[in-house]
Order: sequence, then structure tokens, then C-alpha cells
Amino acid sequence: MIDFSSFVADTLALVEQHKQWAVPIVFALAFGESLAVLSIFIPATVLLLGIGALIEASNLAFWPIWVAAAAGAMLGDSVSYALGYYFKDGAKTVWPLSRRPEMVAQGEAFFARFGVWSIAVGRFFGPARAVVPLIAGILAMRQIPFQVANVASALLWAFVMLAPGGAALKLIGY
Repeated sequence: MIDFSSFVADTLALVEQHKQWAVPIVFALAFGESLAVLSIFIPATVLLLGIGALIEASNLAFWPIWVAAAAGAMLGDSVSYALGYYFKDGAKTVWPLSRRPEMVAQGEAFFARFGVWSIAVGRFFGPARAVVPLIAGILAMRQIPFQVANVASALLWAFVMLAPGGAALKLIGY
């Protein structure tokens, strides 16, 4: 069993000690956080908030890290969409979705209710983030509306994940 608190602490220490790895680590975290189902197993939200604090505390450059987070999130959702589009309903029969039909049903209901907005809004909610892009692909949502929502929400999401940590440190005078 993975000790998530140790994983978070070790990852943040790695970024702080090896600043040159910040951009690829953030890209990988955002990709994993946005990839269908994998996001359930990666504590990327906590890590990205922590890396946001390291940006200010360790003099890391914000913009390259923000671009890496946004690009990773965009790619993760695009791959999830492509998997759903290619495998259709067969994607639902693969573990862990096959064991969590309620998660798929909730994602489908969320997508049915909000349509293209589900891509943008779902990025900010863990359970939806794990399946909505996959479901958009399964239901053959048109590529252009999907990508517009994907790109716009990834840019905003990356900022929301990274900026508060740095801003909090400035507020407390660190």
C-alpha cells in the first residue's frame, strides 16, 4: 500500500532540491490527474498546490510550470477522449470502471446534464474529472467543442492549482 503523505512529501522535496525537474514533474502530475481513471490514484491536486507554494518559496519560474500543468492536463483529457472514442462502451468493461459502474453512471449523468460544459466544469471535480472526457469520447462528442473546453479549462485549472500556494506565502510574508 502506498503511503500518500510520504509520496507527497518526497515529491515536493524532489522538486525543491532539483528545480530543473519541476516542469516535467508538473507535466506528468497534470497528465496523470487528467487521464481517465488514473486520476483516482494520483494525489496530484495536493502536489500541485504544494508545488505552487514552492514556486514562491524556491524562486521557481511560474509561467513554465503553469504551461507544463496546462499541457499535461490537456493531453490527459485528449487521451481519455480518444480512448473513449476508440473503445466506445468497451471502455466501461475495463478495470476499474467495470467495478465502479456507479462512477460511470454519475459521469454519464453529469455529461448529459451539462454537455460541453461538463468538460470544463468536470476538470475541477475529482469524480467527474476521472471519467467525463472518456464518456465524451464514448458518446462521440464533436472534437472541436471538446478541445475548446479542454484547452480553456486546462489553462484555468493549472492557474488555480498553482497560484494559491504562492499567493498564500506572500500573504503571510514568507
